[in-house]
Amino acid sequence: MHMFMGEYNHTIDAKGRLIIPSKFREILGDAFVVTKGLDGCLFVYDNEEWKRFEEKLRALPITNKEARQFVRFFLAGATEAEVDKQGRILIPNVLREFAGLTKDVVLVGVGSRIEIWSRERFEDTASFEDMDEIAEHMAELGLGI
Repeated sequence: MHMFMGEYNHTIDAKGRLIIPSKFREILGDAFVVTKGLDGCLFVYDNEEWKRFEEKLRALPITNKEARQFVRFFLAGATEAEVDKQGRILIPNVLREFAGLTKDVVLVGVGSRIEIWSRERFEDTASFEDMDEIAEHMAELGLGI
């Protein structure tokens, strides 16, 4: 199982084409899944990880309204992205609008997936000013550092 890590700054062009860093492409391969993510970014999964995620979504009870919304959110927005000869993918307009992607973009490796952020939104969300408090909450969830 691969771990994505690192932060890369790129720009997205007017047609929605975005260069995927070669370090990420080595793991992702030539085709992978991009979907709406949490916190207003996009999530990128390699095909193996996406299959695992899909199975978890499939296991959610269809009778639960929140579960249905959760599944709808991730699957309706999902698209298979293919890398072109310049190492770029085309991000559909609906996903660009959702994540507010216009020009400056940050790609962040976060373990099992990659997140694609607008630079502005990333700087607003990822200030990390309250990390001490967050670390305490993670300890409560069983992650002792």
